[in-house]
Amino acid sequence: MVEPLIAERSVINHSEYLTNGRVIISRAINITETEVLTEEGSPITYDYLVIATGHDDPVPKTKMERLEEHNSENKKIQAANSILIIGGGPTGVELAGEIATDFPDKKVTLVHSGSRLLQFIGPRASTKTLKWLTSKNVEVILEESVTFNTESDGKQVYQLSNGKTIDADCHFLCIGRSTSSSWLKKTILNGSLNTIGKLMVDEYLRVKGRKNIFAIGDITGILEIKQGYLAQRHALLAARNLKMLMTEGDESKMATYKPGSSIAIVSLGRRDAVAQLPFITAIGRMPGLIKSRDLFVGKTRKQLGLEPNPQIAQTTWYKGFCK
Repeated sequence: MVEPLIAERSVINHSEYLTNGRVIISRAINITETEVLTEEGSPITYDYLVIATGHDDPVPKTKMERLEEHNSENKKIQAANSILIIGGGPTGVELAGEIATDFPDKKVTLVHSGSRLLQFIGPRASTKTLKWLTSKNVEVILEESVTFNTESDGKQVYQLSNGKTIDADCHFLCIGRSTSSSWLKKTILNGSLNTIGKLMVDEYLRVKGRKNIFAIGDITGILEIKQGYLAQRHALLAARNLKMLMTEGDESKMATYKPGSSIAIVSLGRRDAVAQLPFITAIGRMPGLIKSRDLFVGKTRKQLGLEPNPQIAQTTWYKGFCK
């Protein structure tokens, strides 16, 4: 959203790395003992099934549509003098940090309903993050929510839960999405959902009570922070266990999963980051070297067997937005 060249490297067609498989772009609407039914009505038979539907986050279906969406958001940032960010989790904090760093003359306000930023990690990291943002002239408003917005004299006027208002040219909603599991209530896995809509899994990442259905990522009820690197750990272990079952059929040799510890790195601008590690909380350039420079884009591309830093042709969608 803030730097278009990152978007060009980040958005990847499944066909670029999935060289021995088939991609079907459709919503799954039902699961039986042997098939998955799609929205288009085409049943897909399975011997083993992996559910990785994460959170409900509607995204375009094609790469170009996704890039155009990012381009539109970038234009909105470029044109605005004042920007409101709603949500003080990692997405809201990282967006506020990037805008404040790249566009220091813009007025950035962040509104969060919680008592501190980054509530998924410890209070020391929250305090350090708040100090960093305020040092970049980001106004942070805690324990308030945005109730509605109207337009006045060409500006958007946003009302807070305390009755006060904020003027801003545009806003970005960075609050958590609900788990994408409501569709499972009408399937054979209805009884495998916990009270908050997560799939319960055993130590092998199989859905409890099922021998051939796995679940990985944010859809699982594993008690750990929901982060990308942990979803990757889920995927690697599930793949290992699937291979074991499909080749040897020996359940005793399957690998077990242990929930990850509370490790988190949140980028702050282009060079800094706040990191919560097992025995220390740090902020500044050192943790920034781990993530902020590239946001793990190159590492993820390499894991998928792709060129980490491909030469990006200057296509028309982002002309005029390169530094």
